Amino acid sequence: MSFLGKKKSKKPTRLFFATDIHGSERTYRKFINAGKFYEANAIIMGGDISGKLLIPIIREPSGNYRATLQGTVQHFATDEELKQLYDRLGLLGFYWQVMDEDEYKTLAADPAQVDRLFHQLARKRLSEWVDLAETRLKGTGIRCYVTGGNDDDPEVLEAIHGANQESFFACEAKVVQIDDDHTMASVGFSNPTPWKTPREIPDEKLGEIIEEMCAQVQDFEHCIFNFHVPPIDSTLDSCPKLDTSTDPPTPVTSAGQIVFAGAGSPAVRKAIEKYQPMLGLHGHIHESQGMVKIGRTTCMNPGSEYGEGVLRGCLVNIAGGQVESHQMTRG
Repeated sequence: MSFLGKKKSKKPTRLFFATDIHGSERTYRKFINAGKFYEANAIIMGGDISGKLLIPIIREPSGNYRATLQGTVQHFATDEELKQLYDRLGLLGFYWQVMDEDEYKTLAADPAQVDRLFHQLARKRLSEWVDLAETRLKGTGIRCYVTGGNDDDPEVLEAIHGANQESFFACEAKVVQIDDDHTMASVGFSNPTPWKTPREIPDEKLGEIIEEMCAQVQDFEHCIFNFHVPPIDSTLDSCPKLDTSTDPPTPVTSAGQIVFAGAGSPAVRKAIEKYQPMLGLHGHIHESQGMVKIGRTTCMNPGSEYGEGVLRGCLVNIAGGQVESHQMTRG
């Protein structure tokens, strides 16, 4: 039986959200493929996309190679062994450069040159990733939105801003249209951490940036906050409390147990409580996968296992300013 005047409900928009892949080649490829796999309309990367380390691979006079990986000096004699090393470094999100012993000594003595090489290799990988997204997503209708995080150097992030991109879009500091009904505002900075990363700022300054973004939003009930750092004390920000008087910082313990504390942002929580967007997408704290409600806002952190080549994500269906369903994924 048909009902006169009853309007057919609009098909939900499906989003796939992941974050904190830190340069991992395998994890990024899984992210790009997730759009088709989960039949998503859009895939969103929430920051900390670039890697953290540069590994010198030293060519020895004998023709063999050596590299120090995770504190252990390893030796490589064949092309196959080198290939396996490259694959492992790519999985871990590390960059590498093959060099002679003299080149290595010159580089090691010049921190500024090390920084330049790191930025060069990080930008190169990000540029390749943009090209991969454009190739894989061409003609699918799936749009890929990417913002930086606190670990992403501004110079490196320039690689994601390109002209004439059809599928891959840098969305930070913008309010972008996700579909006819919903928008997304993105902020990639974080409040201070013990690690002194490139894009952490005082929480007060973060709050100012968030307010500038919110001034561009016309309808918060139909808006997504894609804020890299989670709201303070939300369970999405729970991680080991660190003693910053040591170098590197070490976990604080009590009665033999590691003490956990919220490391999120008060400014992010304040904005969510004030504006009550439909959805909050967060990352930053790898070990705090979960979903919580702050008022009407559904907030999510998929967590991260990038170093194992595992892609954690959130699959979210939205319609009419509501989160209709969500599912945490791992694969």
